[in-house]
Amino acid sequence: MQEVRQRAAPLVRLVRRHREPVVLQALRSAAAASIAYVIALRLSPEALPLTAPLTALLVVQVTLYATLTNGVRRVTAVVAGVVVAILFSLLVGLTWWSLGLLIVASLAVGHLVRVDEYVPEVAISAMLVLGVTTVGDTAWARVVETLIGAVVGLGCNLLLPPPVWVEEAGESIEGLARRLRQLMLRIGEEAAGRTPAEQAAARLHEARRLDHDIVEVDAALRQAEESMRLNPRVREGLLHRVVLRTGLDTLEICTVVLRVLARSLTDLAKEREPHPLFPPATGEVVERVLSEIADAVVSFAVLVTTHVSLNADAAEARLTAELRQAATTRDKLAQLLLEQLQHDARQWQLHGAVLTEVNRILDELDTEHRSRRLLEELDRNSHEQRERRPWLYRLRKRLRTPGLLRRNGAAARRRSG
Repeated sequence: MQEVRQRAAPLVRLVRRHREPVVLQALRSAAAASIAYVIALRLSPEALPLTAPLTALLVVQVTLYATLTNGVRRVTAVVAGVVVAILFSLLVGLTWWSLGLLIVASLAVGHLVRVDEYVPEVAISAMLVLGVTTVGDTAWARVVETLIGAVVGLGCNLLLPPPVWVEEAGESIEGLARRLRQLMLRIGEEAAGRTPAEQAAARLHEARRLDHDIVEVDAALRQAEESMRLNPRVREGLLHRVVLRTGLDTLEICTVVLRVLARSLTDLAKEREPHPLFPPATGEVVERVLSEIADAVVSFAVLVTTHVSLNADAAEARLTAELRQAATTRDKLAQLLLEQLQHDARQWQLHGAVLTEVNRILDELDTEHRSRRLLEELDRNSHEQRERRPWLYRLRKRLRTPGLLRRNGAAARRRSG
């Protein structure tokens, strides 16, 4: 039995991974290219109509939202590149010098047809098509194959929506929160002891490097937001987008505040060197409050990346408890700093800055603050959609009204019964 399980393990892993976005995208691309090739075999006079699957492969990489909003420009770029490649194949073929001319001509044509950000794709399509096009091919056959591939690619994006990248974006957000937590823990441990100025400055540089992580997470979130737009497989896509976006905004603010905190501790280390940053009792409380805030940061990330369910309720309850405990420790820290100020007023500005920055992080992570922010963002997005596309807003309202009436009627019947 153990041997059977070991042999079946790769198959089990494959089955578990078949729903991952990368695998789904690969299957969609292969399916679109194969369908385009089969259709082109029947409609094109060429024996090997490879231009059709190539065009379908390029077009199907677009998300559904991009297909409906930017798809025309992308298809135009692909078609323009194919036409340029056809002309070059008929006139000069593929040589080292014709390849350079092909790229220059393709980029010029891309600007002429105004495909905006897809100008490089004209040259890419032209080079790829020229590689599978031989001298003497019929130009019309290649145009037909290109149109077949474009139609099949667009059809696949409409009938088989692209994968939703929400899970990957959630993992990126959680990863950022855990890196933020690790840095907070290190800063807290060092604040409780004798911290050289060079060591405190090193933590400041680590906090500054978190900006690069935020850029990467933002790119993953933009991909997820685009994959959710107009995707029939996603319910309440606007809510998911707003929850993730506001969650990332909160973590970004916490990162900025942590960088300011690291700067305050660095200045304090320079002022008090070679003495410790804080008295032993105060240093222990600083370490404890940063540790509790670090745990709350991770719980916040788990909350914003968890779907509305019992898991989300548990995550919110855990975050609330952690913030309550951190607030209690913060109050104790404030009392200790006040007592220290009464005996020694030196560096009181830096001590006050540390307490202020702790308060700012706690305020950003507060669940009530998050709820207000979500409502504000949802209202703003609804207002923008209503102003930008009033016809779409009215259509959605009409489609939702029967469902709301049915649910309200059922609820009323249950109450009366």
